Amino acid sequence: MWVKSYSIVTKKVTKEQMWKLFADVNNWHTWDHGIESAKLEGKFEKGNHFILRPKGGPNVKVELLETVENHKFLDVTKFPLAQMYDEHLFEQTKAGLKITNTITMKGLLGFLWVKIVAQKIADALPFDMQEQINTASKFY
Repeated sequence: MWVKSYSIVTKKVTKEQMWKLFADVNNWHTWDHGIESAKLEGKFEKGNHFILRPKGGPNVKVELLETVENHKFLDVTKFPLAQMYDEHLFEQTKAGLKITNTITMKGLLGFLWVKIVAQKIADALPFDMQEQINTASKFY
């Protein structure tokens, strides 16, 4: 198993703003420069899924495993002989909103999918999370 996590504390946004940003899956492409599109039909809730197309890559199905409004969500993307879990957590602290994103890769070929996909996502977390905060503070 491979795990990478990144946290940031900010006073620029609320957990409600961050939740609205992520729940608006169909507009992720406007702030996430690593994807061409994301399409969710129905609600951003446990049991549903969306189709995400990374830039230069094929469509992938992302399943929502857990959603706790304004607090956290967990999704999974399945690859041949591996699964990538992506958890987003929003915690109010005295210093501000603590936002944590944890990527976990499991499975027999997890090491391969880390090299192909997950490491790039993990490396981009500091920049991506700042973009999320900036977008949520302006539009949500």
